[in-house]
Amino acid sequence: MPSFDEVLKEAGEFGRFQKRVFFLLCQTGVTFSFLFTSVVFLGQAPESYWCRIPGAAELSARCGWTLEEERNLTLLPLRLANESSGRECERLDTTWDASVSCANPFARSGARGAGSLPHTACRGDWVYEQPHASIVSEYNLVCGNAWMLDLTQATLNLGFLTGAFTLGYAADRYGRILVYLLSCLGVGICGVIVAFAPNFTVFSIFRFLQGAFGKGSWMTCYVIVMEIIGSDQRIIGIMIQIFFTVGIMILPGIAYWIPNWQGIQLAISLPNFLFLLYYWAVPESPRWLLTRKKGEKALKIMRDIAKHNGKYLSPHYTEITVSNEEVSNPSFLDLFRTPQMRRNTLILMYAWFTSALIYQGLVMRLGIAGGNLYLDFFISGAVELPAALLILVTIDRIGRRPPFAIGNIVAGISCLITAFLPEDLPWFKTTVATLGRLGITMAFEIVYLVNTELYPTTLRNFGVSLCSSLCDLGGTIAPFLLFRLAAIWLELPLIIFSILAVVCGFLVLLLPETKGMSLLETVDDVEQLS
Repeated sequence: MPSFDEVLKEAGEFGRFQKRVFFLLCQTGVTFSFLFTSVVFLGQAPESYWCRIPGAAELSARCGWTLEEERNLTLLPLRLANESSGRECERLDTTWDASVSCANPFARSGARGAGSLPHTACRGDWVYEQPHASIVSEYNLVCGNAWMLDLTQATLNLGFLTGAFTLGYAADRYGRILVYLLSCLGVGICGVIVAFAPNFTVFSIFRFLQGAFGKGSWMTCYVIVMEIIGSDQRIIGIMIQIFFTVGIMILPGIAYWIPNWQGIQLAISLPNFLFLLYYWAVPESPRWLLTRKKGEKALKIMRDIAKHNGKYLSPHYTEITVSNEEVSNPSFLDLFRTPQMRRNTLILMYAWFTSALIYQGLVMRLGIAGGNLYLDFFISGAVELPAALLILVTIDRIGRRPPFAIGNIVAGISCLITAFLPEDLPWFKTTVATLGRLGITMAFEIVYLVNTELYPTTLRNFGVSLCSSLCDLGGTIAPFLLFRLAAIWLELPLIIFSILAVVCGFLVLLLPETKGMSLLETVDDVEQLS
C-alpha cells in the first residue's frame, strides 16, 4: 500500500485543485484581519460631544436652537469658569425647566451669571454631533467609561483564546471542514448581532463569541491548506498570511466609505456567510481521514484531486497506508507526554507569546507619520509586505530555522538600539524601530508554518490552536506592559522586548529543521526527528 505522500505526489502536490482551494480559503485571512483590527475604526473617538443639562432638550426645541447653539450655551460657562476643566465630562449643576428664558437661560443665576454655578460630573446624558458614528458614541464610552473601549478588544482576545482551545480540539476530533464551516457561520451570525446590539453587554458577549469562531475559522483553514499540498509547496503557508496583510490594507477603504460603525461591522461580517458555499468546493482533509481510519474516503478524495489536476491514479491503489497508531481524541497531555513533543511545544508557545507581544508593542510605539487615520493604517499594513517577501525568497533555500532565529534576533537588537538612540534623531530612531517591526513580522509569520510542520496529523489542529493561544495572551498583555513600564522609563518596554526576542531567537535553533520534510503523521514520527 502506498503512503499518503506517495499518492499526493502522483495526484499533484500543488495542481489546479489545490490552487483553487488555496485561493478560496485564503479569503478567510482577509475577513479575519478585519475582525482582528476593526476596533480601530469601530471605536473612533467622536470629534465633538458634550454633557447635556437636564431639561436642555426640551428648552432647545422650544427656543429653536441648533445643536451648535445648545453646545455653546452649555460649554461657554464651563470655559469661563475653568479653562483646564474636562468640559466634555462635566456640566453645570442646574436644571432648565419651562420657566427658563430662551434669551438668557442663566438669568436666574444672579449677578455673577453662569460662572457662579457649581459643576458636576456627567451621568450619561452626552450629546454627539454624529451619534452613531462609532461604538464610543453609541454606548457612551467616554470620560469615566473610556476604559470600556479597551475592554472590547480584551473581550475579543479572550474569544480568540477560547476558540483556540475549543475549536482546535473539535477540528482534530470531528473534522477540519465541519469545524471550519460552523466557525464561518458563527462569525457571520455573531457579527450581525454585534451590529444591532441594544446595549454594551450584548455587544461584548457576541464580540467574544465572534472572536472564538473567528479564531476557529482562521486556524482551521490554514491547517486544511497545509495538509493537501506537498512538502515542497508548504511555503504557501506564508502566502496565506499575506492575505491577512491585504485585509489590513483593505479595511481603511471600507471604513472611509461607510460613515457609521454598524455599516462597517456588517461589511466585515457578512462575507463570512459566503464561505458556507465551500461545502461544495472544499473537501475534508484526506490526511485527517486517514488518522480516523477512513482510508476509503481519503482515497476517493485523492482520486478527485488527481482528476482535477489532470493526473491519473493507478487503479491498483485500493488503500492508502493508514497509521498504526491507535486513534484517540486529542488531549492536552499528548503535547507534553514525550520528550520531543514537550520540547517543541514549550518553545513554540514561547515563540507565539513573544512574537505577539513584541509585534503589537512595536505597532503601538512606531507611530506612523501623518495624522490621517485611514492612510496611516494602510501604511502600517504595507510595512508587513517586505517581511513576507524576504521569507518567500529564503525559507526554501536556507530552511526554516535561520530566518526564524534571525528575525527574532534582528528585532531584539533593533529594540535595544532604539532604546538608547537620542531623541534628536527621530528619523533614525523610527527607521531602526521599523527594522525591528520587519524582523518580528518575519518571526510571527514563520511560527505559523513551523508550528504546523512540527505536529503530527492526529494533533495538528489542536497543537497549532493551543500554541497560538499564547499569541492571544501576548496581545492582551502588550498594551499594559508597554504603558506601565513606559511610565517608569519611556524606553524600558524596548529593553524587555529586546531580551524576549533574543532569547526566542536562540531557542528556536533547538527546533528540528523541517525544510523539504513530509508532514508528520504520528507522535512516533515526531520523536524520531533529530
